[in-house]
Amino acid sequence: MTDSSCPVCRCSEIISGKWTLLVIRDLADGSRRFCALERSLDGISPRTLSLRLRALEEHGVVVRHTYPEVPPRVEYALTEKGQALVPLIEDMRDYGRRWLDGSKQEAAEGATQKVRAAA
Repeated sequence: MTDSSCPVCRCSEIISGKWTLLVIRDLADGSRRFCALERSLDGISPRTLSLRLRALEEHGVVVRHTYPEVPPRVEYALTEKGQALVPLIEDMRDYGRRWLDGSKQEAAEGATQKVRAAA
């Protein structure tokens, strides 16, 4: 159960699903068709992608545009609310580069072990 008065908990409810942040990341560059999203998210099933997009639509993060063409064309894009999440993803990218890069992570772990050994 989440605390509905906590902004972090409310935000987490929207973005915590597996693949959700990656869907937002891929839409940050502009609108995309379902098949393009599916290709860019290697390993996601069509059902899961559909569920994530629908949930993001319900939260007002993604908008679905249907074009009256044959065959029908559907594109997904971030709303203003969705665009507001892009800096969070950029911060996560920076964090990953700084702290989760293999050589840097090993150096940080080595430093931590030295501090513990000295204590």
